[in-house]
Amino acid sequence: MFDQIAADALAGRFGRWGLSTVIDENIDAPVIDRATFERLHEAAGMGSAWPIGNAGLLHVYGYLLSTVATPYGLKRDRWLDGSLARALGLGPEAFLLETASAAGDTVLERVTDAVLPRLEAPHDDALLTFDSAATDGSAVFFRTTVVASPAGAALLYGVHDGTAMRAITAFPLADPSPDLLEALVSAPPRLRYNAATGTLAPRSPLRRR
Repeated sequence: MFDQIAADALAGRFGRWGLSTVIDENIDAPVIDRATFERLHEAAGMGSAWPIGNAGLLHVYGYLLSTVATPYGLKRDRWLDGSLARALGLGPEAFLLETASAAGDTVLERVTDAVLPRLEAPHDDALLTFDSAATDGSAVFFRTTVVASPAGAALLYGVHDGTAMRAITAFPLADPSPDLLEALVSAPPRLRYNAATGTLAPRSPLRRR
């Protein structure tokens, strides 16, 4: 894993991701401990301010190391069980550390290549896309996209910081029913999925864009 983190840092891939808190909003507790959080950021050559860190580092490699149970299971399951990869049109082993390493890739590289283009512009597999903006009048906005393939569905979340879209997270959806899609759109706009920015704390209120 740490060889892949070093390769990602050298290639500048973490810059294509936004910020996240390590405190999961579903359990109101960290999904990895502070020592692991600091070790990951040190390995990536990045500064951090607990509990806020790089979303790619935390949601990919941090989740792979997490052993904390959530109402939706272990965070690592999305990478290990193949459900997210299949929803993004990839083979079920695409996001395994050993599979990426054998091909000369990193897991973060593969996730970024699958997720970020779908956030930047709608793809043919998009079921739903909507944006929520910061309430301070800035150009910052957050995008939710639900995509589906014959093998499954996934929710993708990113932030546009006024310059570029950056990924925050991605996870599989068991049932992208019309009712679920409507619930996503109609929910009060706020910062979701543990996202943060340099000026917005997790769960900050937003406005529909």
